[in-house]
Amino acid sequence: MPLFQLILVALIQGITEFLPVSSSGHLILLPSLTGMEDQGQVIDVAVHVGTLGAVVLYFWPDVKEGLAGLPRALTGRMDTPGARLAMGLIVATIPIVITGAALHFTGLSDALRSIAVIGWTMLVFGIVLYWADQTGPEVKEAADWGLRDALIMGLWQAISLIPGTSRSGITITGARQLGYTREDGARIAMLMSIPTIIASGVLLGAEVAVTANAQAARDGAIAACFAFVSALLALTLMMRLLRSVSFTPYVIYRVILGIILLAIAYS
Repeated sequence: MPLFQLILVALIQGITEFLPVSSSGHLILLPSLTGMEDQGQVIDVAVHVGTLGAVVLYFWPDVKEGLAGLPRALTGRMDTPGARLAMGLIVATIPIVITGAALHFTGLSDALRSIAVIGWTMLVFGIVLYWADQTGPEVKEAADWGLRDALIMGLWQAISLIPGTSRSGITITGARQLGYTREDGARIAMLMSIPTIIASGVLLGAEVAVTANAQAARDGAIAACFAFVSALLALTLMMRLLRSVSFTPYVIYRVILGIILLAIAYS
């Protein structure tokens, strides 16, 4: 893959992974609208590893607490914040793992990779995010996150397997609908991305491991590094802006892009 395209893919993935605008949708659109060669699964895995590193680093205190509580959670002892966080993340990940495996092994995931689908999901779920953000009360904090809310947000997250929906966007939508503050809702949504990215990385990684070579490893390392840096910057900026800005700017972007894509798809 040309170096320019490699860096472009990594930057698009890194910038859009944690913003509520759909990284998968943008990556599908890149070859569809520009004629560039599809980046392939090796690069997909690499950029996901890069973004995983960014979110783990940014939320390291929470990640560390969850890892410390994981053994207690697995043995049913929900007596520490770390154990409750770990169990919440496990519960929230189950719906997307089941749905993702079903779509992958039935081949339905490929059928959803179209400009029309992405246009509709950009538009519709952008409006849904705006509705949830404007009407949802801000009465809950991250410490209030329990198994019921984890399951509900996990079900919202499963919808993100439709390209253009945005994993972060739809989980933030669920969090706002449940009454979490913008900042804490986004924080929970970002933490939920960690086991989800790991699960998708394992699934894709197992498939590409048998075909990997030195060239692919080099390209993957470059892509992972650029995705890591861009994701960390985008995540830092979004979390800071949420202290004073709503999700409306992202909604406006989604609606405009959705309308453009639908015009292209149906022209």
